[in-house]
Amino acid sequence: MNIRFYHAKILVTGENKEFSILNGELWVENDSISYIGDGKELRNQKEDAVIFDREIDVEGNLLMPGFKDAHTHTAMTFLRSYADDLPLQEWLEKQVFPNEAKLTKEDVYYLAILGIMEYLTSGITSNFDMYNFPRSIAKASKDTGFRTVFCSGLNNFVSNLEELREDYNVINAMSPLTSFLPGIHAEYTTNQKLMEGLAKLAQELKAPVWMHNAETQKEVEECKARYGMTPTELTEALGFYEYGGGGYHCIWFTEHDFELFQKHDMTVVTNPASNLKLASGICPVKKFLDYGINVAIGTDGPASNNCLDMFREMFLTTGLAKVKEEDASCVSAEEVLYMATAGGAKAMQLPDCDRLAVGKKADLIMLDLKKPNMQPENNIVKNIVYAGSKQNVKMTMVNGKILYENGAFSIGFSEEEIYRRANEIINRIKG
Repeated sequence: MNIRFYHAKILVTGENKEFSILNGELWVENDSISYIGDGKELRNQKEDAVIFDREIDVEGNLLMPGFKDAHTHTAMTFLRSYADDLPLQEWLEKQVFPNEAKLTKEDVYYLAILGIMEYLTSGITSNFDMYNFPRSIAKASKDTGFRTVFCSGLNNFVSNLEELREDYNVINAMSPLTSFLPGIHAEYTTNQKLMEGLAKLAQELKAPVWMHNAETQKEVEECKARYGMTPTELTEALGFYEYGGGGYHCIWFTEHDFELFQKHDMTVVTNPASNLKLASGICPVKKFLDYGINVAIGTDGPASNNCLDMFREMFLTTGLAKVKEEDASCVSAEEVLYMATAGGAKAMQLPDCDRLAVGKKADLIMLDLKKPNMQPENNIVKNIVYAGSKQNVKMTMVNGKILYENGAFSIGFSEEEIYRRANEIINRIKG
C-alpha cells in the first residue's frame, strides 16, 4: 500500500544522536519510506508516478520512529497482576516457573497477540522477546503484522542446543518480520556445559549473544562464589561475545564489566519499571553512556512491570539516572529518546528501522500534539519524554501497514476474541 502523510511534523534523527523537526510530507511505498521533505520539489515530478492508496492529513501532529522495546517476555500477559509483590528469585520460583509449565503452544500464541496489541497502543513497532515456544510467538507476530526479534532463553529446564539451532533456522526464515538471536536465560539457570555449547554455536553462526545479566546483587555474588567471576566475566571468558551482544538489566556491574562491554561493542538494555517493582536496583545508565556503550530500553514482561508502556520507561530511565547520580542534568530527554528508538534498533540488529529516512522500513508512529500534555510546543522531544503518554499515540505503522489507528486495531483479530482467550487461559491455570 502507498500512503502519503502531509501537513506533518516529522522527527528526524541526526548522525550525532540529535533530533530536529521537519515540517512537510512523508511517503510510504509498500514497506518502506520513499520520500521525506516539504513536498514541493517532488510533488510535480512524482504525483503521476505514485498512485497513493491513501492520503492522510496529519494536521500538524508528529510522525516519528516507532519505539523499540528491547527486552520483553510478551506472553507473560497471563500473569499480569497475578504474580506480584515478591523479590525476583521467589517471584520466579513460586509464581512464574510453575505457572509457565502449564502453558501450551496455543496459549502462548494468543497471549502474545494480547501483548502485541498493547505494544501498538504504546507506539512500539518492534520488540526483543525471550520466551517459551518462540515459534508460536513468531507466528503471532507474522499473523498480526508485528515485528519481533527473538532471543533464545536456553537454560537447564527449557530448550536445548539442538532445539535452539532449529528455532534459529525456522524463525529467521519464517517472515521478514521475525528474526532470532542466540542467548541464555541467565548464568544462574544455565550450567557451564550448556553455556560452552552456546558459545560454540554462536561462533559458528557468527551471531551476538544475549542474557539476563547482573539483575540482582545476589545473582552476581553467587556467580562469583561458583566461578570466581562476575556473569559478564564468565560468559566473556567462555567466548560468548566474539560477535557482540549484550545484557538485559545490567545493574550490579564492576568496573571490569563496563570495560568488557565497551571492548565488544555490546548493548545494555535497561528495564527501570521492572527493576523498581522487583526491588532489584537502579541501572547505572550514565556510566554506560560515559563508556560509549549503546543503551536501549525495555519494559520486561507484563508480569514484572505490569504495563508495556515505553513512555513510562523513558521517564523512569532519565528520572532514576538523575537521582542515582544526584545530577539533574544527566541523561537528557534527547539521549533517552535515542535509546528508545535507534538504540533499541542497534541492539536488535534492525538497522533499517532505526530512524525515519528514505529507504528505511516504514515503522513509524503518529503522536497527537493537540493534547494538553503536549502543549505548548517549547520542545517536542522533551514533551515526549517528560510529558508524553499512551494517550498521544494516534497511529502505529509496522512495515508499511497501519496496525493501530485512533483506538482501533487492524491485526486480523477482534479485541473481544483475544481478551476472552486470555481470561480462559489464566482461569484454567488457576484451576
